[in-house]
Amino acid sequence: MLKLTAANQPDKDRTRPRIGLAIAGGGPLGAIYELGALQALDEAIDGIHMHDLDVYVGVSSGSFLTASLANQVTATQMSRIFINNPNAEFAFQPELFLKPAFGEYGDRLRNIPAVVFQILGEAIRHPTRLAQIESLDGLARLIPTGLFDNHMIERFLAKVLSRDGRTNDFRDLQGKLRIVAVELDTGQAVRFGEPGLDHVPISRAVQASAALPGLYPPVEIEGRLYVDGALRRTLHASVALKAGADLLIAVNPLVPYDADGVKANGKAQSRMVRGGLPTVLSQTFRALIQSRMQVGMAKYEKDFPSAGMMLIEPDRNDEQMFFANIFSYASRTELVEHAYARTRADLLARADELEPFLETYGLGLNRSLLEAERKFADALAAEPPYLAPVGNSLARNLDRLERLMRD
Repeated sequence: MLKLTAANQPDKDRTRPRIGLAIAGGGPLGAIYELGALQALDEAIDGIHMHDLDVYVGVSSGSFLTASLANQVTATQMSRIFINNPNAEFAFQPELFLKPAFGEYGDRLRNIPAVVFQILGEAIRHPTRLAQIESLDGLARLIPTGLFDNHMIERFLAKVLSRDGRTNDFRDLQGKLRIVAVELDTGQAVRFGEPGLDHVPISRAVQASAALPGLYPPVEIEGRLYVDGALRRTLHASVALKAGADLLIAVNPLVPYDADGVKANGKAQSRMVRGGLPTVLSQTFRALIQSRMQVGMAKYEKDFPSAGMMLIEPDRNDEQMFFANIFSYASRTELVEHAYARTRADLLARADELEPFLETYGLGLNRSLLEAERKFADALAAEPPYLAPVGNSLARNLDRLERLMRD
């Protein structure tokens, strides 16, 4: 699903439009969807590459992608890593991200004596309270704040960014990168990469932004605890707009499922119920995310009249996208192909409207490529595997030269 918001007051004085990219979270499979969509955008829009933009904003799993793109890692290179392609730059092991948080478990176990003494003391002083719910309050201290160890996320990304020509330092990037997390004690959004918070390693900021409560423990940075940035906003697109983006490209993988758009309506609804609590919670969470984002996008249109916006999302009746297990890696190859094909179809269907929209920013639409029969695997084969640092550097410099010549 493609939504275009044209600028009401385009800035005609600026010689070269600044282009930003905001990517939302959505867990591992949300990131896989985003890779397929990004690959389709990169090929279809003439004049830019997703790994050579001016401003990047990432939230949760989307922060992993923006941190890589800002370091000139292409969508194709990332896709090779995540789907275990033979030409992948790094071997990706999904189970590393699902390693139990043994340190967190140990901390909770050490609290057992204190909690037991507290409950016994309460029982002696107020024996009648033992049957009340409030007596269980002390037991809550024994519940881990997260199931899995998110240090593996930080280590893996630090390894990716350690290659020559890349950096784990916000201050060394060519473009602007903002990674959004939420400070646990205040509930306020924090934008790593902005002055005053740009000394925090990129990989550490991504770890904090992706610390979804319940799955991963809060991340401590300089004495403060941080959790998933999506708890405040879905995209945090205003961060890119405030940084001066004239055109904002946004990708959001989470939308609520609309069973009314499916022919076998009764079957679809029964499947929703058969999915049990996880499916119901997923639909509820997606509805909240979507509602909050729609409010935000409408506000951006009023607050930033000189900026245009292009939002990419799955269709609401996309059964394959909704019923995929968002924390499963088994179907990632199938899903990235699906996302790539659906995004290409959306771009082609809106081509007549999209071409003048892009022309405002000196960009074009590659209709011939969109009309050609093409799969995601073809896109992977089309881009050489720049595994060596020299190849990465050459590709990056050629991209910049192409953009300078165009400007």
